[in-house]
Amino acid sequence: MKITVVRYCLPFLLTFTASQPSTAASTPPSFADNPEVIAFAHDLAKRHDFDAEQLIGDFARIRSNSKVLQLIKPPASPLQRSWERYRPRFLNERRIDGGVRFWQEHAGELARARESYGVPEEVIVAIIGVETEYGRNTGGFKVMEALATLAFDYPPRAEFFRTELEQFLLLSRENSLEPLAVKGSFAGAIGIPQFMPGSQRRYATDFDGDQRVDLSNSVDDAIGSVGRFLEQHGWLAGQPVAVPATLDAAPEAGLIEAGLRPSLKVADLQARGIRSAADAQATVALIDLVSPGRTTEYWLGFENFYVITRYNRSSFYAMSVFQLAEEIRSRMCRSASTTAENRGKYCRA
Repeated sequence: MKITVVRYCLPFLLTFTASQPSTAASTPPSFADNPEVIAFAHDLAKRHDFDAEQLIGDFARIRSNSKVLQLIKPPASPLQRSWERYRPRFLNERRIDGGVRFWQEHAGELARARESYGVPEEVIVAIIGVETEYGRNTGGFKVMEALATLAFDYPPRAEFFRTELEQFLLLSRENSLEPLAVKGSFAGAIGIPQFMPGSQRRYATDFDGDQRVDLSNSVDDAIGSVGRFLEQHGWLAGQPVAVPATLDAAPEAGLIEAGLRPSLKVADLQARGIRSAADAQATVALIDLVSPGRTTEYWLGFENFYVITRYNRSSFYAMSVFQLAEEIRSRMCRSASTTAENRGKYCRA
């Protein structure tokens, strides 16, 4: 996700504008003035042996970020879901060409991740491409400030973000990071693959062997961590992700509502007029890619499609990753720099 940081220029304070309201009046207090934050710091000290006063001192240096709150809230007038609008954000020449270059530059690490976790190179590349355009856009928000803002000033998801704030502070201590210096997305996602702190502690790996996990600066760690995340969520090596489907009419009620986790037999779908190249005995999910004013595009998603949605729980996201991966693999297949041995792998049907 590309994060745009907007900087505002404050007007000069002129001596004759004594009646001008002070900008300090609109500045929120530091988090150290919030009793809930103080209680949170003492709780972490009790459960994880943090220095409560040091934590409170760090919280005194950050304040609620209004931009974070603006970005996290759903739009007042939400747009209809549209695959036609969503797809070009990630399926474009810049990301395809960038993915080919990324693969060529890190071929050894990507091959090692495939061997270790069973996840194809193109899928790892595509996730990094969708998330941060291969590390170009990792976010400019202070992660501790963003997480604190959502943990204490955004009630709808306060519990989740307090847990992530706790995980972030543990992560910082474990990796000798200065918590106030770490940058990421407005939601607290970190580094080249945009892992939330809890996911980083559970699934990230020291893939470059330097005895620390660094998703912000180590491409190797990012590649290995994406592969391990998918493997830990059930990736099936050598199995398909999705195939297009053709319908004679609108699908029966309940088929889409069955969800993204495969639970429908292909043979049963065939009997209902839903045709595809999938094996009749396979279990799949019926995926609808809707665009207002356009014919809905249907696909059958296998277990690996569902696994991609554990990274971001959206069928649009998972399909973007899959289709970007296929485009990158196809481009690698046709690349003049690809060896004959690798061309045999990349050019599979």
